[in-house]
Amino acid sequence: MIWNDEFETLPREAIESLQFKRLRQTLDRVNATVPFYREHFRKNGVNPDMLKSLDDLRRFPFTYKQDMRDNYPYGLFAVPLDQIVRIHASSGTTGKPTVVGYTRRDIETWSELMARSFVAAGAHQGDVIHNAYGYGLFTGGLGAHYGAEKLGASVIPMSGGNTKKQIMIMQDFGSTVLTCTPSYSLFLAETAAEMGLDMRDFKVRIGIFGAEPWSDKMRDEIQGKCNLTAIDIYGLSEILGPGVAIECHQAQHGLHIWEDHFLPEIIDPETGEVLPDGEKGELVITTITKEGIPLIRYRTRDITRLISEPCICGRTHKRIERLSGRSDDMLIIRGVNVFPSQIESVLITIEGVEPHYQLIVDLDENLDTLEVQVEVNEKTFSDEIKVLQDLSNRIRKEIKDLLGVTCKVRLVEPKSLARSEGKAKRVIDNRPQR
Repeated sequence: MIWNDEFETLPREAIESLQFKRLRQTLDRVNATVPFYREHFRKNGVNPDMLKSLDDLRRFPFTYKQDMRDNYPYGLFAVPLDQIVRIHASSGTTGKPTVVGYTRRDIETWSELMARSFVAAGAHQGDVIHNAYGYGLFTGGLGAHYGAEKLGASVIPMSGGNTKKQIMIMQDFGSTVLTCTPSYSLFLAETAAEMGLDMRDFKVRIGIFGAEPWSDKMRDEIQGKCNLTAIDIYGLSEILGPGVAIECHQAQHGLHIWEDHFLPEIIDPETGEVLPDGEKGELVITTITKEGIPLIRYRTRDITRLISEPCICGRTHKRIERLSGRSDDMLIIRGVNVFPSQIESVLITIEGVEPHYQLIVDLDENLDTLEVQVEVNEKTFSDEIKVLQDLSNRIRKEIKDLLGVTCKVRLVEPKSLARSEGKAKRVIDNRPQR
């Protein structure tokens, strides 16, 4: 089933024609209404008239998260505030929050794209959608909520927290679709087991998980513990919120990015050069229908690649490969690039440990050090010291073999690492700012 057959199955030529028309309109609009872009374009020697083809987009300058902070709160809005019906913002943990505004039409577009996304994941009007994304300034909860209502499904606006009540509600209300972060789904399964319940016996058949990178091994873990199809969804507040791209349940291979609303590019994160489809780099997105806060060539910092081959589901929009991490979350340990998801993929293959871990990065006599803290399960924790030593050595060796990085491994007791109801905090970097 496809939600919007007219647009989701457009031929490539029609998609690109629509993209060009909408891109030109967007460039004209921001040049006329957003002083930042007018000056940004002028400083870089470009103007909307220079766009003769989609390839010309690469001539225009990037937009960075810092640009949004520098224009806090409303400096990048392209319409007057009386046309903005919703305001969201990031947490602002690394500085001023990034503020985004939505017109009534933006909200309708968002609802439409989330409805498309739910259907791509295998959901339908008869589903009961348990929404455990946080409500509030974070875009996740309300984005999923509006999409579920657009679809016509029954939505439970649970939000995050109160995990035991979440379990009770899922069981008693007969939830069939779960939306939350992947790490929280495992916490739900763990909590259910503590309550003497098994999530594999619940009616939930689809999980739509996003807001943090997660590996295929973690997908297997979730599907095994929850007895559901785990679908990866992608979004970011600056661009829209959830619903920018999603896997289809037929293939579960790459996330369809809705190209009638977003124009994706992959660039070399060091040089800014545009890379051809299939090569891995940083995802850059231009919005081509947003009214409230259109963004031109926004640097997402997410690492992926574009997949242009046809998908078995019949949707014609390009796909992005599941994220391998972020260019700004990438750790450099003694010259080696390391993403947390790579270490996760090692840990999940090893029997006796749980998918709960934390990476501690430090500096010892000017040399980078990496400590991997990982929980062991109850049975392993009660084993003799030699068994634990052998397990620690094996983890250290497999990380070394895969990544070429020597690390210290510390096995910790079950449930000792902090759990998160939102994005899991995987890295603590104690090195001084460089």
